Amino acid sequence: MPASPAPQSPSRDTSPLAVQVVRQYLPNRGGLEEVVANLSTQLRKHGYRVRVVTLDRRFTALDETLPAIETIDGIEVVRIPFSGSTRYPLAPQVFRHIGDADIVHVHAIDFFFDALAWTRLFHGKPMVATTHGGFFHTEKHAGLKTIWFNTATRLSALAYRRLIGCSAQDTRTFQAIAGNRVIQIDNGVDTRKFADSGSRQAVRNIVTLGRFSINKRLDNLLDATRKLVDHSKDWHLDIVGVPGDLSEAELRRMIAERSLDSHVDVHIGLPNQEIRNVLGRCSLFASASDYEGFGLVAVEALSAGLMPVLNANTAYKDLASRHGEIRICDFADSDATAAAIEAAFDVILADTQRYRLSAMQAASAYSWDQVAEHYVDVYREVLGRHAPVTRAVPAPEPR
Repeated sequence: MPASPAPQSPSRDTSPLAVQVVRQYLPNRGGLEEVVANLSTQLRKHGYRVRVVTLDRRFTALDETLPAIETIDGIEVVRIPFSGSTRYPLAPQVFRHIGDADIVHVHAIDFFFDALAWTRLFHGKPMVATTHGGFFHTEKHAGLKTIWFNTATRLSALAYRRLIGCSAQDTRTFQAIAGNRVIQIDNGVDTRKFADSGSRQAVRNIVTLGRFSINKRLDNLLDATRKLVDHSKDWHLDIVGVPGDLSEAELRRMIAERSLDSHVDVHIGLPNQEIRNVLGRCSLFASASDYEGFGLVAVEALSAGLMPVLNANTAYKDLASRHGEIRICDFADSDATAAAIEAAFDVILADTQRYRLSAMQAASAYSWDQVAEHYVDVYREVLGRHAPVTRAVPAPEPR
């Protein structure tokens, strides 16, 4: 049975409280963290109070404990301790911080998703969840994952009023266990963050963004870069991100093994303005990822005016089917990938300005101003007459 809710400090604000539960949050940087930060900011604009409940350590810096309570961009952030694996971190203190919630929104399929579902009879909170790719990011333990999904996850899903698939792929997957309670709301993207930052001239520079994870297959991207450099010494790759289950040392060793030290730069933990500076030297974005829940970073690349060249995973193919500005190839074939990147560059070279405008227009459909309206509709459906009627004063945008 969960612990009793901790006493909450009194507040004159009677706006409904939406508690966002997510395993990692700012200052950690990643797609999941960005989604929750942007959604939280938008909810405040729509008249909600927001609390983010998250873990007190970053998975990439487990020896550092973050502040237990913090306010970031006007959003209350509560951090709780955890034990066990980072794949399924156990954090029972979550129950202490939902006692005054009007709605609980769980992000991703993990301990929080299961624990809050299995104890719903005790806490009684209306809940929704966003899938964020589930736990199928790699093929590792695929059989066990499938069994868990069709048993434990299916059972947990019964506790949620709505499951929100953040891509067509996720929606199809979760409809198999939760039927018409699953709806699709494509991930929102902060399209202003890197807007119009790509090079105004066609340059043989590629950038990739994101956590250094095994499923991102940076080895395949480096193999394709080696082929490009063999064809033209002008090609350059910028790798921007933070270490994950692939360390910086391992990544640099992979670069050295391919004799690419003078053609690849690694940028660790850059703030957004410095990332914009990197994008300003690039015309193409590349991702060799084996698995994506949605493809948020590809949309960010479009917003910058870059041409995304993406591996043929399901989420990327779904995205490309809607946007002709995206190119799909098989990054496991380095020769074919190098040829696809060369062809993509030729398209940009032919009419750089026309392509950039087209890419930025495609990205605009994913702006949070539009996507948040769909989330607010879900909250309104769940809360009924308790949902805000009018909008609050606009909250500050995330840094």
